[in-house]
Amino acid sequence: MRIERLKTSHTNRNQQMTRRILLLALLICLACGDIANGKVRKKRAVKQTPKIELQERVEEIDNYDFLYNESEDVLNYDVLTINGIMDEAMSHLGARYRSGSKGPSSFDCSGFTSYVFGRTAGVQIGCSSRDQYAKNMPVKRSEMQRGDLVFFTSPRSGRNVGHVGIVVDVDPLTQTFSFIHASTSKGVVITNSSDGFYARRFVGVRRVLQ
Repeated sequence: MRIERLKTSHTNRNQQMTRRILLLALLICLACGDIANGKVRKKRAVKQTPKIELQERVEEIDNYDFLYNESEDVLNYDVLTINGIMDEAMSHLGARYRSGSKGPSSFDCSGFTSYVFGRTAGVQIGCSSRDQYAKNMPVKRSEMQRGDLVFFTSPRSGRNVGHVGIVVDVDPLTQTFSFIHASTSKGVVITNSSDGFYARRFVGVRRVLQ
């Protein structure tokens, strides 16, 4: 009887061991399968990423097409044109201010800017400062350049445009600029935008349209 019991016990142990081995083998197979799937997924992700980045870059380029297309309506701001505008404007330094005067011996602010652009570029930019502000192309202060029009309020205009000048030079770091204009008190002068009176009254920038 003891021998039979020993045989039965030994057989049961073998069966349990076999089951454990099979279960362990099954777990190993499943784990290997997960690892393999993970590698495949990673490889697929790596392959897909360049396509997404390429598509984004193409979309970015498409969104900035305007940088390469010059508008036919904007005055050609080449060096010769700007130099001509500056030379004409500077030639009137010291000319006296006179309300409603369009030059050449005296000016009001809009009369000065319209005279300079009309004489050098043959462009009618508008009769009044408000008209010039409304008629020409808006430009961000960070993008202003020599020859642009700059606008300010005046003591009598409230929050509306009441004064205009022409940009002479720009400091891109501080975004300050100097401008030539017909001042009511000093006539045609060059002033810096950091001047307290004009710093508080700055309204915006416009680029002249043909």
